[in-house]
Amino acid sequence: MLRNLKIAAHPVAVISNRTCDVKLNLPAMSSIKKPNTKPLFSSLSVTQELLAKEFDQISAERKKILGQLTEFVQRKVNAGDKVYLNFICTHNSRRSHLSQLWAQAAAHYYGIPGVECFSGGTEATAFNPRAVKAMQQAGFIITKTKEGDNPVYEVQFAEDSAPVIAFSKKYDDPFNHNTDFAAIMTCSHADENCPLVIGAAARIALTYNDPKEFDDTPLEASKYNERVHEIGREILFAFSQVKRSVNE
Repeated sequence: MLRNLKIAAHPVAVISNRTCDVKLNLPAMSSIKKPNTKPLFSSLSVTQELLAKEFDQISAERKKILGQLTEFVQRKVNAGDKVYLNFICTHNSRRSHLSQLWAQAAAHYYGIPGVECFSGGTEATAFNPRAVKAMQQAGFIITKTKEGDNPVYEVQFAEDSAPVIAFSKKYDDPFNHNTDFAAIMTCSHADENCPLVIGAAARIALTYNDPKEFDDTPLEASKYNERVHEIGREILFAFSQVKRSVNE
């Protein structure tokens, strides 16, 4: 079974909170690159930088929910444990894939160790090609490696990252890690109709509107891109708040 590799850090300069707030009047630290961030593909980096500048658009209510994700990751990092995240929606075709891929890219970018992200549904369908296209437009490199009703894709976000294998599956498929993980429910239907996620150590309801509602309409492309950016903005924010060591 293929897993995502963790890559060595690449340090960059950082400005202190006090300097930002008092002398230079720059944005808060949550919207500035942390030290030791790792490079993404240049096209994806453009999107990441745009979304990081939009962290202040996230409501206090959403930040409180995202704090649950940050807390789970932080607890595992502090304990030196692997961090397993499973993003779940009904069909594992759109929102759960978008969230999984952004989370894996965010963990890489912010240098959070030991993070492995998965996705699944209450039933399996296919990674929707509209969602694939929107993620490609955001800068992810996505290659179809197997045709069929449920194609298999390899997804990359950085030159030195192993590909993420993406295809539709049930959340408890053997491909996924099925113990001691956080179940992140990305759609309200799955959250309401799947009261028990076996093996989950935590459950977080981080739901998003379904871009499927705009399939085959003039708004289709813009709504898929909107959802990709919304999910990316929030996931990046959650990971930006994780401290990688007790001294940070």
